[in-house]
Amino acid sequence: MSGFQRHRRSQQVIATFTGFEADLLRSLEAQLVELLRNEAAVPRDDVDPFEALMDFTGPTTEPDDPVLQRLFPTAYPDDEEAASEFRRYTEGGLRDGKAAAAVTVIETLEDAGLPPELTEDGLMIDVELDEPTAETWMRSFTDVRLALATRLEVEDGDEEYWESLPDDDPRAQAHEIYDWVGYLQETLVMALSKR
Repeated sequence: MSGFQRHRRSQQVIATFTGFEADLLRSLEAQLVELLRNEAAVPRDDVDPFEALMDFTGPTTEPDDPVLQRLFPTAYPDDEEAASEFRRYTEGGLRDGKAAAAVTVIETLEDAGLPPELTEDGLMIDVELDEPTAETWMRSFTDVRLALATRLEVEDGDEEYWESLPDDDPRAQAHEIYDWVGYLQETLVMALSKR
């Protein structure tokens, strides 16, 4: 995978993934969606859309999961009441937005030809993104990287630790995925900055 590039003629942001890479990315995004929706209220189809829009009965306490704490930090750490009110009015919409961004990545990969079950060796997936979709992917990459960094307990300046792990250590492999998503995000940012 060579990362994202801006196509000169169409101005689309493009990338080619191996089937394995595309499937790995789909899996990461699906896990993010599951995490975001697991603790959130399940949307109901029988509620009037306006009523749902005006429903501010969201969560008022910090999530238990450390990844969700990182994705939805407390807005007012020194004021519990203000933090609770802020969370109640914003967290539901933020969760929906993050889940929708992850679903966009999944759907784009599948629209590009990634089958529901990866069975082909040598499968290549070409992805072409317009600018708004590319920005959505970029936001979702941020969420995936935050989730991975939290689970792995990545800290600034700990590169030597990660490099010292043997290749067959599952933590080293997970850290390589974290670095890979970072690479994707970096090349996507660079591609978006070119006109």
